[in-house]
Amino acid sequence: MKVSDFNYELPEELIAQTPIEKRDESRLMILDRETKTIENKTFKDIIDYLESGDCLVRNNTKVIPARLYGKKETGANVEFLLLNNIEGDIWESIVRPGNKLHKGTKVIFGDGILVAEILDVMPGGTRKVKFYYEGIFNEILDKIGLMPLPPYIHESLKDRDRYQTVYAKFEGSAAAPTAGLHFTDDLLDKIAKKGVDIANVTLHVGIGTFRPVKENEVEKHDMHSEHFYIKKEDVDKINNAKKRGKRVIAVGTTSCRVLESIADENGFVHETEEDTKIFIYPGYKFKCLDALITNFHLPQSTLLMLVSAFADREFILKAYNEAVKEEYRFFSFGDAMFIK
Repeated sequence: MKVSDFNYELPEELIAQTPIEKRDESRLMILDRETKTIENKTFKDIIDYLESGDCLVRNNTKVIPARLYGKKETGANVEFLLLNNIEGDIWESIVRPGNKLHKGTKVIFGDGILVAEILDVMPGGTRKVKFYYEGIFNEILDKIGLMPLPPYIHESLKDRDRYQTVYAKFEGSAAAPTAGLHFTDDLLDKIAKKGVDIANVTLHVGIGTFRPVKENEVEKHDMHSEHFYIKKEDVDKINNAKKRGKRVIAVGTTSCRVLESIADENGFVHETEEDTKIFIYPGYKFKCLDALITNFHLPQSTLLMLVSAFADREFILKAYNEAVKEEYRFFSFGDAMFIK
């Protein structure tokens, strides 16, 4: 299977640069996998497509302000992007300029409230970095760090909370689970009152989610790894929906990847904490997922391959072309689709 099979033409002006004013007033494309029909709605209409007894599974990870600008002891400017916490105060980081940041180099951030030392060069060119500070690390990040917006967003973010879901709880992500950005507290309350169970998973999204597929053949791509966990109370909600013959609906590809990583052949899940490198592309047989809420994804990306596996590649590309024609907003701050 060729990576080029997942390409489509996207005018640059359709890449959303800022969040819409009201989260749940983004647009929503409804895709019916059986009838191969497409409807255009508003996101808050999602409640009309959810039924009592369904289980909505969302990712409650929280994005940390992981982009840091500092200076070497020589005064040269550097940039860090924290990827994942290896242990204690040691992190894997992308650093720029990489050719100037060797083992033993020290970097000063925020007038000295945070100091980093390069411990080692890791495979792929990232760095193992140790941080020195007084106080609480996350509070220092809140003071001096910036949200790690995707590379295709060139506008500054005025309100950093708009790159968080309203239910974000556990810090650790280098990118937002963007399908969840459309929900408001009010909409979630209405969904719960309708009898829909809401379950949580926690998957810390890595920056690898934006890395392009460099292989020509899909099967040769090495998928990035991400850490996740799911608690028993949430497992019970998902399994109860399965037992009752109701739907399990993932909010986003990250929630989907957790469900499919832990589901048995009958679609039941269990309490788990581990890393996943699951790579879902056409030909994959879904075990747990019945419906998916997701944003519009980059051409030739692993995320586009995942939704193509769920809803048929030709149907997805037809929907994407329709979205371009209808001038939907694309990617992280863009509009959504519901695949049922």
